[in-house]
Amino acid sequence: MIVVIIAGGSGTRLWPLSTPDYPKHLLKVDGDKYTILQNTFKRAKKLTDKVYVVSEISHIEHVKKQLSDLNDDHFLIEPARRGTANCIIAALAKLTDKEKDSEPVAFIHADHFVRDTNGFINSFKLASNAAIEKDRIVLVGVEPTYPATGFGYIQKDGLVNPESLIYSVDAFKEKPDFETAQAYVRSGSYLWNCGYFVGSIKTFIAKMKQFSPQLYADYLKLCDAAERDFNNIYLGLVPDAIDYALIEKVDDLLVVPASFDWMDLGSFADLSSAVDNNEEGNYLKGNVYKTEVTNSYIENQEEKPLAVIGMDNCVVINTKNGILVTRKDLSQEVGDIAKLIAAQSLNK
Repeated sequence: MIVVIIAGGSGTRLWPLSTPDYPKHLLKVDGDKYTILQNTFKRAKKLTDKVYVVSEISHIEHVKKQLSDLNDDHFLIEPARRGTANCIIAALAKLTDKEKDSEPVAFIHADHFVRDTNGFINSFKLASNAAIEKDRIVLVGVEPTYPATGFGYIQKDGLVNPESLIYSVDAFKEKPDFETAQAYVRSGSYLWNCGYFVGSIKTFIAKMKQFSPQLYADYLKLCDAAERDFNNIYLGLVPDAIDYALIEKVDDLLVVPASFDWMDLGSFADLSSAVDNNEEGNYLKGNVYKTEVTNSYIENQEEKPLAVIGMDNCVVINTKNGILVTRKDLSQEVGDIAKLIAAQSLNK
């Protein structure tokens, strides 16, 4: 089995803790000894010794430093972000030249927060076995724990066989409104689409050829590119997501419901749920003084004191990159503000 870790990201949704050249997968959560990326790598190593990492040039040196045990030829560097579709075909082009085409490949993401390593391993082994036995692409979807409107959903069809934990995929659903998400959760027929895909190299290539001729043509370009031409060809590709470019077009997908906990850490509200809060619901880190504060995430990375008074459901962050103050329930909007700050910085 091969695992490809997608370690991209714009670093905007957890600004100012993360930035474009230091995105969230490089961070530690709640004083953990390891970063999110390092924990992802540790899970991958439990599955296989064949681990590859795709990362963008803006922060590749940080990635290599954190994964210092990984051989240099197991890194693939994107000259710029071109979406998950092009990231994945670039990885497949590299693997085609190095590995057997019958080998199953699992694509996972560097910035996902998972505590249950054993459940993770079991789910991906099940998906890998099914991918080889059925010669299909197999997804790993997460059982929804609440009616999330920020995730896409996978609608399950029937079990492949009565004894299996593997389902056929009936349909994909875009990010729903709250009432629709409630109906999805009540039905028990839907899983969160977390962007986990497993299949052999030859299966991915065959599905591209059948369902996404343009993606297949771009894959061939990358296969034929000499090392000196790779960057130019890659920069000429049209940005796209793998879901739209390929996965949602394939008509015989399978899905395994994940047997592990999962969190995307896509906002400070998510981050607040992943850390250990005190009895007042607060997470406090650094030189922080507070009074009458509840249900809040407060972090100060500088020596000067940070004082917070009379706040509930808030996020207050102070770093060398900037200061953030927001209601926790509005923290999804942090990415938009971070992009605006970055754009203004470029214009100065």
